[in-house]
Amino acid sequence: MPEFIQQLPALLGVIIGALGSYVAIMRGDRIRFRREQAARWEERRLAVYTEYARVLKQTVTLTYRIAAHLGNDPHPHPLSPRDAETYLTEAADARDPAGEALLMLGAPDVVDKARVWVVTVIEMEQFLRDETRDPQAWSGMLQRQRAARQEYYAAVRRDLALPPGHSGQWSVTAPAAVPRGD
Repeated sequence: MPEFIQQLPALLGVIIGALGSYVAIMRGDRIRFRREQAARWEERRLAVYTEYARVLKQTVTLTYRIAAHLGNDPHPHPLSPRDAETYLTEAADARDPAGEALLMLGAPDVVDKARVWVVTVIEMEQFLRDETRDPQAWSGMLQRQRAARQEYYAAVRRDLALPPGHSGQWSVTAPAAVPRGD
């Protein structure tokens, strides 16, 4: 028995060391799991945010083309309201599930900015359904739509802790020809 008592401090050290290792490993695993879970949710939110922007931008592009047909926009590929109706319906149908995913996973600020953007786009659609021919009014709507889009992207970047991005506004005029040194 005295041998056992002599070995007891070493045995207790092994048991305490094993328990300490177990606790440290479990805590590290829990922290890693939470970090990986947060990264997965962030990736999902980014996918939802991107998909919502894509389907909304699809509608915006169609409105540019219809506005060109009505003489409100200089888009190079005009599309009549009648020819665009099927495309607008498909775009609206795609927007609904993307909007539901946004409501489910999106941060409140992002959802609020998305609402402002989509309401502006819906107003653009109504303007064109009424076959309004007013380039000045159309230009104002475009500015509001671009500002709403920019606010949506800024909210997305804040939510995902991304650095500020480009405004998305650039000139579409062709750059001046560069002289060649022949």
